[in-house]
Amino acid sequence: MQTRNYLKYIAEEIHSSAFATVDSQGRPVTCAIDIMDYDESGLYFLTAKGKNFYDRLKANENIAFTAMKGEDTLSCVAVSVQGKAKEIGPDKLPDLFRKNLYMEKIYPDIPSRSALTVFKIYEGAGEWFDLSKRPIDRASFSFGGAQAKETGYFVTDKCIGCKLCYSKCPQKCIDITQKPVAIEQEHCLHCGNCFEICPAGAVERRQSP
Repeated sequence: MQTRNYLKYIAEEIHSSAFATVDSQGRPVTCAIDIMDYDESGLYFLTAKGKNFYDRLKANENIAFTAMKGEDTLSCVAVSVQGKAKEIGPDKLPDLFRKNLYMEKIYPDIPSRSALTVFKIYEGAGEWFDLSKRPIDRASFSFGGAQAKETGYFVTDKCIGCKLCYSKCPQKCIDITQKPVAIEQEHCLHCGNCFEICPAGAVERRQSP
């Protein structure tokens, strides 16, 4: 999918997320936040200026969230994003209320909305993880100039073609018809079984900075 489709899925299909910011001492704080709109350049949500959440956003623009949809683990689609959010003010509030009619029950009239303001996640790198498929489906995406992060396990030229990695792979997502063998990244769980069993030390783990 294109990045726009991932952002649309977050806003329209999942909507509610577990959102993380950091407090004045650098400790993570989570809260439930609805992602209310999207466009090609980012995601939008609102909050009230009197909330501690607002203070944390203003003090540190770095955010992260995970949004999930599914009845249980095996039917779950999860999308995680790390990025930056900035306040863009109240001008977009009418649009967000129009697209999210339930907000009228929380803030029923114009005077009650005076403390509300809109934030935009203007930069981010994300990961799509779909456990409802066999093998699982995963993908990375980015927007706003952020770089998609290359993580997981990769096979180097040290590979001796023993195929032990395939025997231990729970998704059988390693192409053993070539040497070095190749991990199909779009189906990998990042469990590390291949790394542990490789006798030649040919499997490398790449971590995000």
